[in-house]
This record gives sequence, C-alpha cells and structure tokens, in this order.
Amino acid sequence: MNNIIKRNNVKVLGKNGAPVVLLAHGFGCDQNMWRFMQPYLEEHFQLVLFDYVGSGKSILSEYSIEKYSTLEGYGQDICDVIEALEFSDVTVIAHSVSSIIASIAVIQKPRLIKNIVMVCPSPCFLNDRPNYAGGFERADLEELLDLMDKNYIGWANYLAPLVMGSQHSDELIGELSGSFCSTDPIVAKTFASATFFSDYRHILKQIPCATLILQSASDALADVKVGIYMNENISDCQLEVIESEGHCLHMTNHNTIAPIVLGFIE
Repeated sequence: MNNIIKRNNVKVLGKNGAPVVLLAHGFGCDQNMWRFMQPYLEEHFQLVLFDYVGSGKSILSEYSIEKYSTLEGYGQDICDVIEALEFSDVTVIAHSVSSIIASIAVIQKPRLIKNIVMVCPSPCFLNDRPNYAGGFERADLEELLDLMDKNYIGWANYLAPLVMGSQHSDELIGELSGSFCSTDPIVAKTFASATFFSDYRHILKQIPCATLILQSASDALADVKVGIYMNENISDCQLEVIESEGHCLHMTNHNTIAPIVLGFIE
C-alpha cells in the first residue's frame, strides 16, 4: 500500500466517511490542475488526488515504457490507488484521456468505480471516415509527435493554447505549457502516442456505470460530435454541452460545471 501511495503521490482530502471522489488528470498534467474544483468537492466528499506514474510528483523510477505504452497501464494505476486505500464505489472525475482510462478501469474491476464524470473526453482522436470524425488525420498527429523530438519546448508552446483555448488567460496557458515541459520527454511522447493513436470506441458499450460527459462547445481536441457519439454509445449516459472554448473545463469553467457534477453524483 505505502509503495503505491508514494509511487502515485496520493493525497486524501475532504470529509472522512463521505462518498469518495477520485480526480484523474489528463495528458501532460498533474493533480494540481484540479485545484479550482477542490473547494466545491471537499465540502461534500472524501477526495483522492494522485499523479499517474511519470507525471507530477510520482516516482519516476517506477515508470516502464512497456507498461505505459497503452492506456491499460494507466488504468492499472487507478485500480491500484483505489485498492491501496481500500475504497470501493468511487466516483471518478476524469479529464480528457483519463475518461477512457477510467472506463478501462471500471470494465476491469466494476466494484471499484460507481460512476464516471468525463471532462472533454474522446475515445479516438483519429478520423475514421465516413463513420467517425475524431478531429485529426494520422499524418497531422505524427507531425505533432515529430515536433516533440525536434523542439520539445516549441511543441509545448504550440499545444498549450490549442488545449486550453486561446481566449483564456495567458497565466493558464503558460501553466499548461510549463506542465508539458516539466514532464520527462520520453514519458510525454509515450503517453502522447498512447493517447492520440489509440482507438477505444469499442469499449464504450461495455462501460457498466452511470456516466456524465461535460463537453465544451468549442474544443480543438474533441468536437461536440465526439461527445454526441459517446453519449449515443454509452448505455447509461448524459451529455452536458458547456458554452466555452477549450479542453480544460475543470480549470476554465469550474463555476459552471461544479453544480452539474454535484447534482450528478448526489
């Protein structure tokens, strides 16, 4: 247990004995990105914060390219953390790719997770015309990952405003860029490949728990059509489209989404 707590930089906050909410950060981020949502959630729930191995203040020596070259490796992190704390029936609030990671986890071990809140999710970022518009051609994503090798800082500075949304503050965009830059380049590229080149559309119908999708009306990474597609393919699901720009509603629109999240969980 202690090894996992240290490995994943786990913190437990909020109300003892209350329903448990685990916050799962997205690619290139860490648990600090949830700080805007924390005040709303701490009043009602016991909160679990953690960093995936390779992210934030996790123990980098525990990182394995083999394990984390697929999202299943990250799904194991979620299961490990919940089991180490001896929790069950946890609500997972998951940003971006963590929505799929949490879905993998709940399919593997349904007793651990009661429901999932997905913030700007996508099961597949690749276009599969004419059936599915993920938003990107493979060549575009390969070019983006190639930029990581050639100019890592340039890649971070390009991607951050795209992800956060250019209308949002320079401080938030700069924070995201800095988070990208602080991630070990090997970890970042492996996670990026697992995120952007995977296709998990086939697991959506297997998700056994209630699911809330919070979709940004204007998101360069995950179009509203992706949210609609997921809503149609997850059996117990509700979709809320938020009038905002960007892929990080938990940072830019926390005031708007917090009541929706609380209503869904309670």
